[in-house]
Amino acid sequence: MRSDERIRDESALTLEYASEVGRLLDDGLLLANGEGMILTVNSAAVRLLGENVVGKNITEVVERDEATEKLTRSANDDIDQEFIFQPKSAVRLEFKVRIKELANGFILVLLMDMTLQRNLEKVRRDFVANVSHELRSPLTSLAGFIETILDNNIQDQETLLRFLKIMDEEAKRMSRLIDDLLSLSRVEVDEHIVPSETVPLMEVVRSVIHSLDDRARRREMQIDLVDDRSPGSPNIFMYGYADEINEVFHNLLENAIKYGTEASPITVHVANQRDDQVIISVSNFGDQIAEKHLPRLTERFYRVDKARSRQIGGTGLGLAIVKHIVNRHRGILSVKSRPEGKTTFTVELPIIDASEQPSAP
Repeated sequence: MRSDERIRDESALTLEYASEVGRLLDDGLLLANGEGMILTVNSAAVRLLGENVVGKNITEVVERDEATEKLTRSANDDIDQEFIFQPKSAVRLEFKVRIKELANGFILVLLMDMTLQRNLEKVRRDFVANVSHELRSPLTSLAGFIETILDNNIQDQETLLRFLKIMDEEAKRMSRLIDDLLSLSRVEVDEHIVPSETVPLMEVVRSVIHSLDDRARRREMQIDLVDDRSPGSPNIFMYGYADEINEVFHNLLENAIKYGTEASPITVHVANQRDDQVIISVSNFGDQIAEKHLPRLTERFYRVDKARSRQIGGTGLGLAIVKHIVNRHRGILSVKSRPEGKTTFTVELPIIDASEQPSAP
């Protein structure tokens, strides 16, 4: 009996000690019994793995064939085990996992988030490759015009002015490209970090519509906001960053204006099928996008019509930025294009339950 009491006391002390240590760590810490059932986790583990982890087996949470083998070897051979784990999710995550059996039979699992380091390496590689390719054309153009001007081969003021206007357009194009590259790099690096601020979603959407209204009118287009939620529905709040959500809908509406047929309507449609989700779509009418292009639209620098995109000032990065921001906010982006020319980009975003939403000011 005393032995059982001693075991219970040791177990309680181990759980308490693990809880105290876990609070000090930015890495995820899980404590499991000898069978692998998770008894307690720290707040970092909840942030990385989600809720309802306690009570599951380690191999259910770390879903990898190698995990079972490592867990068994750690228990049998008293050897610390270490491996890389990449969970299946829309956002690519990468953890270094360390498993150690404690003297009293408990199993300690440490999850070190390597996503930021991996993202930084990837962004650095992609940045160099993309910039060298995309800046070559405007730089070559600028160099040619500058050389012509310096050689005094221009005979009249009108030609000089035309050259300078082209040079100004190419310089602005490079500036837009650099701005979008920096924006995309920032979003990609932080994509694995779940946003924590509260955003009044509909206020952001209405603000974007208002900011682009004049541009739409110049093309004789009108942006209509259609809210199909049930009457009396509460304001929509979500966890996120207002500037990034603004960028999502600014890019989608700007594309609708650029690529839509002049004098055609643009519709922003709001609906929700569940209490914890909102669906916002942006539709316009123009040329149909062929089915083969749809899966690649969010690739960086992918353009359906390269000449037209460059002519109207596109950098080929807008939809890539949208995709990564939506991923960061744990949402889903999809696109459909019909034969009659109606193209719809749909964003599904998680929202805060009505009972937990902040009160309107």
